[in-house]
Amino acid sequence: MQRVFQQVFHVPGTLAANITPKFTAPFNYTIIHVSLVASNASDATLKIGTSADDDIFMVAKDCGDSGTPNEYDRDDFVGSQYPRVADGDIVVITLDFDGSAGTAAQNVTLVLTCLEG
Repeated sequence: MQRVFQQVFHVPGTLAANITPKFTAPFNYTIIHVSLVASNASDATLKIGTSADDDIFMVAKDCGDSGTPNEYDRDDFVGSQYPRVADGDIVVITLDFDGSAGTAAQNVTLVLTCLEG
């Protein structure tokens, strides 16, 4: 039986620059769901990849607005396949705070839901 776990990132306040959390995967896992929201109507976007290719898992997708999260799953990932992250991969999450020079996001919450293994 695979364990389900979530990684939650919350960035309070009005963003003035891109946010790019990076971490090393502690074991093999699969990303099965992404939830993303800002508290305002922003133009922020999110992509997910590795240090070798920053959008290999998910190309830029819109942030949910005004407290209503956008959800992304299998059909929204590259190749319409769940991303497989290998033990030791450097995962890179890029939140473009204002899309293409649009409205900056405020109080952003990102949740990645994953399966171990």
